Amino acid sequence: MIPRYTNPAMAAIWTDENRFKIWLEIETLATEKQEQLGVVPPGTAKAVREKGNFDTKRVLEIEETTKHDVIAFLTNLAEYVGEPARFVHQGMTSSDVLDTCLSVQLTQATDMLLENTDKLLAALKKRAFEFKLTPTIGRSHGIHAEPTTFGLKLAGFYAEFTRAKQRLQTARAEIATCAISGAVGTFSSIDPSVEAYVADKLGLVVEPVSTQVIPRDRHAAYFAALGVVASSIERLATEIRHLQRTEVREAEEFFSPGQKGSSAMPHKRNPVLSENHTGLARIVRAAVTPALENVALWHERDISHSAVERVFAPDATIALDFALRRLTGMMEKLLVYPEAMQKNLDHLQGLVFSQSVLLALTQAGCSREDAYTLVQRNAMQVWAGGGGFTALLLADTDVARYLSAEAVNDIMNPQRFFAQVETIFKRVFA
Repeated sequence: MIPRYTNPAMAAIWTDENRFKIWLEIETLATEKQEQLGVVPPGTAKAVREKGNFDTKRVLEIEETTKHDVIAFLTNLAEYVGEPARFVHQGMTSSDVLDTCLSVQLTQATDMLLENTDKLLAALKKRAFEFKLTPTIGRSHGIHAEPTTFGLKLAGFYAEFTRAKQRLQTARAEIATCAISGAVGTFSSIDPSVEAYVADKLGLVVEPVSTQVIPRDRHAAYFAALGVVASSIERLATEIRHLQRTEVREAEEFFSPGQKGSSAMPHKRNPVLSENHTGLARIVRAAVTPALENVALWHERDISHSAVERVFAPDATIALDFALRRLTGMMEKLLVYPEAMQKNLDHLQGLVFSQSVLLALTQAGCSREDAYTLVQRNAMQVWAGGGGFTALLLADTDVARYLSAEAVNDIMNPQRFFAQVETIFKRVFA
């Protein structure tokens, strides 16, 4: 991922330095257990633990010759450990190190994503309560529907990102597996207790059947979860983009002093952060299909998945990390305009109460079919510029047969729509 969208802390997880550090720990832990089992001589584990080290530049230099990253690492490790290094990697295969390391890296990345999600949830909760009873128009198909509150909009996103957090937690649990089972996964050259020991020390669980690699359905589920979270980010960003349109302007991104919106038009205040989130979501979702295609490996293993994961595991996690951080800041500073919300709510001169009139007519004895006709014919006049909805209803003698003027005026009170806001908030934030 390019530096522009990279948080250094997340990027550090995917560096060669961190990868080799995890490899060293895996090899050291495995050697410790092997010594306990009597497979390697006493003192081997102590030598690896105390002398074990690596030089990233040197490993990459050796790999130029070996064309094999794990062998290059082990060669460099031996340069530090000396003679006892011949007992390192006993009974193991490269995938034992590579796949277990990837599990550790993905759990490290997910812990950071979960932390960021918590911060976003806190921001959404604060703003939801701030605008809990702020009237605004709800839209379906982009068209004015019925009144809601801006707080309810945000409460809905809070609930969605609560589910996002749960998805990340589930994904983390599924990916946190360890495989130290040797060639084709039969434990023919290594005792299963080594795998259990390494897994426990690394905070992982053993993979029940690893063949020679950890099954990639786990990774597919992981990146699919990230893709869903990215889509939730895009949904919130899209809402803000629509609300910031000039014709709407109910909310907009914070515009800092000195910020420029356009190189050509000095008046512009563009929803650049929201649009950026749409782009970042595409990057994260781009990992989903390759992850699904990685599931079908040949027999006990192949490496068709390897290059794919080396690219999209860092890119997807880094992009999602950046998006969550940016979205949190955007929501914390979001500018909200209740007056514009009220103006837009009143724009259709009462049409947003059409369902309320329809229901009141049916309650008063009018058939639903006739009630729909009465309401719609008056509503269409409003659309055509024929006046306000309330006035037209009061002048309609057919409507008057069922509803008094007082009843019609009572129906036009938007506060009726907010009677269950507290109920919904209790569901979301209890």
